[in-house]
Amino acid sequence: MTVEALAPCKPCRLARGKGAAWLLACLAVTGCADLLPKARTEVKSEWRSFAEARATVERIVPYRTTASDLKAMGIDPFATANVQLLTFSDIALRFPLGNGMPVERLDRGLRECLEAGKACEGFFIAVRDIHRDRTGDFWLDALKFKRVVDVTGWSFNALVLLVEGRVVYVTHGGQPLVQEQETTTQPLGPLQGWGDLLPGALR
Repeated sequence: MTVEALAPCKPCRLARGKGAAWLLACLAVTGCADLLPKARTEVKSEWRSFAEARATVERIVPYRTTASDLKAMGIDPFATANVQLLTFSDIALRFPLGNGMPVERLDRGLRECLEAGKACEGFFIAVRDIHRDRTGDFWLDALKFKRVVDVTGWSFNALVLLVEGRVVYVTHGGQPLVQEQETTTQPLGPLQGWGDLLPGALR
């Protein structure tokens, strides 16, 4: 076999050259930022937004809504994801009576729950939908000099207390709009952690 046979053929070299040119053209047209990784944290639930979750919980009426009504709304710890069943012990830990507040000042439903003991149970709902998009300069990010991450989304939580199968207390909260930016800077870029890898470095 000749040396010419072992050497890359001219069409192959041209193809690789065209591939590199095509990649550079894509970077110029689409923008390098579009190539940065994106991540999403979504807690599966019956609701697709903060407003939708709040609207469902606001339909709950203390002393009227029953456990069966909650199931019809999609609030069932045995069938709905991310709905936690709370025992009386869990509830008592959340609302300790020894914190100096007179029992008489507590919400009526909360007071009845604590007085009912094991006859009281609770549902705790916690859902969120968070997006993490790296939006900084592509080359600074790829070479680990500077990474910018935009965090957006929403989170919702609610607590429902029942005594003998009937709701006596409900409250909800959360963050309708999550909008944060995380910036990580490494002056040495890809060399930042090399010192820790060298044997006996700085010793």
